[in-house]
Amino acid sequence: MKMSRQLRNSWMVIVLIIGTSLYSVEAEPHRILLDTDADTDDFFALLYLLKLNRSEFRLEGITISTNAWTDAGHAVNQIYDILYMMDRDDIPVGIGGEGGIMENGTIQPNVGGYLPIIEQGMTTYGGCRYRQAIPVGLGGRLDIDTNYGLRKELLPWGSRRYVPLQQLTAQRVMIDTISAGPTNVILTGAHTNFAIFLMNNPHLKRNVENIYVMGGGVRSKNPTGCCPENGTSSCQPRQCGDRGNLFTDYNSNPYAEFNIFGDPFAAYQVLHSGIPVTLVPLDATNTIQITEEFFKAFEERQGTYEAEYCFRSLKMARDTWFDDQFYTSYFMWDSFTSGVAVSIMRNSHKNNGENEFAEMEYMNITIVTSNEPYGISDGSNPFFDGRKIPKFNLTKGGVHSGHVQTDLRDPFCFVEDGKGKCKDGYTMEVTGPDAVHVLVATKAKPNKDVSSKLDREFYISFLDVLNNLEHTGRFNLMTEFPYYREVYYKPDFRNKKGKPVVFDMDMSAGDFLALFYLLKVPVEVLDLKAILVTPTGWANAATIDIVYDLLHMMGRDDIPVGLGDVFAMNQSDIVFPPVGDCKYAKAIPHGSGGFLDSDTLYGLARELPRSPRRYTAENSVKFGAPRDTDNPELRQPLALEIWNSTLKTLDHGSKITILTNGPLTSLAKIITQTRTASFIENVYVVGGHINRSHLDKGNVFTIASNEYAEFNMFLDPFAAKTVFESGLNITLVPLSIQRKVGQFLKTLERLKLTRKTPEVRFVKHLLSRLQALQRTHKRYHHMGTFLGEILGAILMAEKHHNLKPKTEEMAIKVIAEGVESRDGQILIDKKRGNTVKILKNVDHKAYYELFANRLGDEKQSAVLGSYDEQKKMWRTPSNRT
Repeated sequence: MKMSRQLRNSWMVIVLIIGTSLYSVEAEPHRILLDTDADTDDFFALLYLLKLNRSEFRLEGITISTNAWTDAGHAVNQIYDILYMMDRDDIPVGIGGEGGIMENGTIQPNVGGYLPIIEQGMTTYGGCRYRQAIPVGLGGRLDIDTNYGLRKELLPWGSRRYVPLQQLTAQRVMIDTISAGPTNVILTGAHTNFAIFLMNNPHLKRNVENIYVMGGGVRSKNPTGCCPENGTSSCQPRQCGDRGNLFTDYNSNPYAEFNIFGDPFAAYQVLHSGIPVTLVPLDATNTIQITEEFFKAFEERQGTYEAEYCFRSLKMARDTWFDDQFYTSYFMWDSFTSGVAVSIMRNSHKNNGENEFAEMEYMNITIVTSNEPYGISDGSNPFFDGRKIPKFNLTKGGVHSGHVQTDLRDPFCFVEDGKGKCKDGYTMEVTGPDAVHVLVATKAKPNKDVSSKLDREFYISFLDVLNNLEHTGRFNLMTEFPYYREVYYKPDFRNKKGKPVVFDMDMSAGDFLALFYLLKVPVEVLDLKAILVTPTGWANAATIDIVYDLLHMMGRDDIPVGLGDVFAMNQSDIVFPPVGDCKYAKAIPHGSGGFLDSDTLYGLARELPRSPRRYTAENSVKFGAPRDTDNPELRQPLALEIWNSTLKTLDHGSKITILTNGPLTSLAKIITQTRTASFIENVYVVGGHINRSHLDKGNVFTIASNEYAEFNMFLDPFAAKTVFESGLNITLVPLSIQRKVGQFLKTLERLKLTRKTPEVRFVKHLLSRLQALQRTHKRYHHMGTFLGEILGAILMAEKHHNLKPKTEEMAIKVIAEGVESRDGQILIDKKRGNTVKILKNVDHKAYYELFANRLGDEKQSAVLGSYDEQKKMWRTPSNRT
């Protein structure tokens, strides 16, 4: 008996020792993957997560949702910049991918997420069924891509940047992060990336502990667009009381919230994955507005670089808000979600999602992906229409088989004298087999300190975390360099009077090559008066910053740059013009060889020095804004404004020659909205294709039904028709002659023989990269197109005894009928066509020599060769440079 007691006591001691040892071992930090659409409030969430105690929470990976509020190239580089500022270059960032989904539903590796799953085929180009609800220009993707201009003003550039074919894909980062161990996933954008991950990697679901979602509206009532209590009878409520927040689309769909609406089928897959989901919907975020009191408190607490960046962003959002209801319309969407998520993780030993910041409730919900009646076939639903077997083996007559909203003005969605009836993207409470038991945040918790002017608990946490000096940012752009200074290079060319020229570009790679050339032509021969940027072609509007950087490199900060319309003619919405269709723009790939590469100049934009000029959302009442921002003089001028101001600089009797290297959107607007066509002497149009036989194809390789159009004409056919019918003196540089001079090898060989000016070095680097990409990957088969775009600049600028151009006058017309298979094609029509000069041939050898010799000329060469050279300048006192 005594022996038994002793043995028992010994075992108790051993158990106590083991228990104490286990208790003393620190718990592993909560691993987090953030999938973000890189909107302004997403940066608030990202920076909040980066500031947390790393022994408790570790952000292991970031993936970027590319089919919502930002464009891929701009988004990924901004994320890299933030991580560099925060000294977190260790965090992998994934974006895009070139994989596709086959007709039978097989999902290839590395689907890029550029398109919602319902639209995803085997490429990265396609329509904008849901994304067209997001404004493209001011107040939309342009402002988010640039973060209102603050991205370039404040964020430093590190060594990480997008590089073609080297960038980690979204799927790669998700797989690597989740494979490494238990992971909490936070989704603050559309769900495309994560849904594809779950569908393709079901074996990794076990490693996903929880999914935290910002999005949806379950029982929410939209507080915006309401009439004040003491308002007049003339006040008409807009989206007041709606479940959703689609302020551009509430007449047809009052139920959806932007993140879920971005890809309803993907959100359905995530919700129904079997993984625990915590939803932070509009129900909760509508109760944590950016109040005036919080704004003032934030303004007084900018003690770190990250706090300053967030506040400056918030202030610009307020100052450019479209009405006077900012404080009742702007909410802490994603940052609040990140706070709720980490608080639930911190309190994971408690039940029912107990946390510091939000009241929680379990609800039975689903995501609406199509509208009743189910089982119809009306051409709106690619999962079922025309298929014997539905895609992904979906159930015939099931919840996915109804009408799917096609666009903002889908007739199916409208009810006479009532709210719209479409519910795509609605997070709806349901019962029955389609219901998922989800933990839902219903309301932001009040501040425990009832005497505080900040009446929500999360307000305090957010300001405390962002201003915490632990894990704070190292520097911003200005403080990274001891002698940082903004320098403007404005040469005095008043006594040199060359031919006045305006260059209209869509910012493709070829356009930047042409711009280098134009800047090297002696100003007494060609005086480049202005640049018009037309963002209806190969690059998004925010890419205008690369134009400013190239001009800065070449010492031409004096040349004004005007921003053109973001929509082709007849493509903006009649009811709400900031949004619109992508009938023609859908032909440009979003990924490799398309927008992603153009927006980053194939990964080389950051080799250019940073210009003090940049796009900024600064605005003025003088130009129609609701209020003046702090620096209205910095406002980005529009193309028509630059055109009109340029005309005022002309000598009496002078006229302007225009070179267009993209869609003719801006020139058509000059013709139709001003009475200044008489000031145009000549127009050189690079683009168009005149086929001589059925084998002589155009280059719109993404639209199989349109065999004979050329991209610049196809991307805005109605603008092209307007220009060619205007009676202007036009010389057309068509695709056929461009193809004859689009030889990488010959161009590079000739550049090797010329002087190594900074511009030669950069152009060689760019051309070498395009050539290597063309040889390496099928997505880059069309790179030679961009090389031929230089021809218009050389033809316009040079004396022709060497180039030996041969032209022919022909009567032509451009087809613009709204028919995808024909629009943009050029026909010879001797009876009803308009006569233009067509460039038929040039001396190829002279072409290559003229290009190389101009770039190698030491006159009008770069004043600042690269960003590396600029950084050296900023590390050196000004009196020693």
